[in-house]
Amino acid sequence: MELKKVLDDLHEQGLQQIEAAKQLDTLNDIRIKFLGKKGPLSQALRGMKDLSEQERPQVGALANTVRNDLQAALDQARQHLEEQETQRKLQAEKIDVTLPGRQRHLGTKHVITQVMDDIEALFIGLGYEVVNGPEVEEDHYNFEMMNLPKDHPARDMQDTFYITKEILMRTQTSPVQARTLEKHDFSKGPLKMISPGKVYRRDTDDATHSHQFNQIEGLVIDKHITMADLKGTLELTARHVFGQERKIRLRPSYFPFTEPSVEVDVSCFACGGKGCAVCKHTGWVEVLGAGMVHPNVLTNAGVDPKIYGGFAFGLGPDRFAMLKYGINDIRDFYLDDVRFLEQFQGE
Repeated sequence: MELKKVLDDLHEQGLQQIEAAKQLDTLNDIRIKFLGKKGPLSQALRGMKDLSEQERPQVGALANTVRNDLQAALDQARQHLEEQETQRKLQAEKIDVTLPGRQRHLGTKHVITQVMDDIEALFIGLGYEVVNGPEVEEDHYNFEMMNLPKDHPARDMQDTFYITKEILMRTQTSPVQARTLEKHDFSKGPLKMISPGKVYRRDTDDATHSHQFNQIEGLVIDKHITMADLKGTLELTARHVFGQERKIRLRPSYFPFTEPSVEVDVSCFACGGKGCAVCKHTGWVEVLGAGMVHPNVLTNAGVDPKIYGGFAFGLGPDRFAMLKYGINDIRDFYLDDVRFLEQFQGE
């Protein structure tokens, strides 16, 4: 039977070529050559119409066997070649995991941020709210609400950068307190807040001054607040930052927004109060200013000073960091010198 012999030859040739194929492209060519619509297998099957009824089933079964065998051989060969290609790529892209890794340099919070976070955590634990506000501020809130009218001489101590006659870079975080006090509903309880952030003044840059620095101001307003409450709060703050054995003293001072006003000194943490270069041989180091809120400040915010009173204080985290870590030049904080900053890795 001539057609049967043709199918047997196609079967043998196809298997041989598939076995000899070394590339996936070659396998695809063999598939088209033997199993394509114009291939010899399809042409051979077209000749089945000339066979007798007894021969057709036999040849049809043989043709299916040839097709199935070739397709199975193609699939097996393709899988084998693909696995070889994968292994080749794995070998070419092999990574030696035994090599030591590259250690990444991990940063830490800036030393001033660490000091500010520490102070904020203290006051949050005391029930205070942390309130932030704009650094570009209105003259009304920066000065006038804080008992500093436009002709007040104390403004000279807080000369700042003006954008317009009424818009400026804030000289203190007090305007945040003024805005909060103006909105506070005392029927819901007392006001206890701190306002941290950057402030700006036209100071000459030297070892102890900068045109930009940080400030944290505190404000407590309620009924029956006394100077004793203020002293206890400041003593707790000093001991938290500088050590539990620290003492504080209050000296009379002047601030337009408090009356009476005080400067706060802490017993020297370098010599324990005996006298040294840090405390200029006085045994005390000045750390912040404070006082009882001036009645005019309360009145400006719409609060009745005959019913409510309170205290306010302002401290500089930059100064606290300088004193705590013995840093002599405030400009070191802002030079981005890693050799300086990496000394303060935090806890």
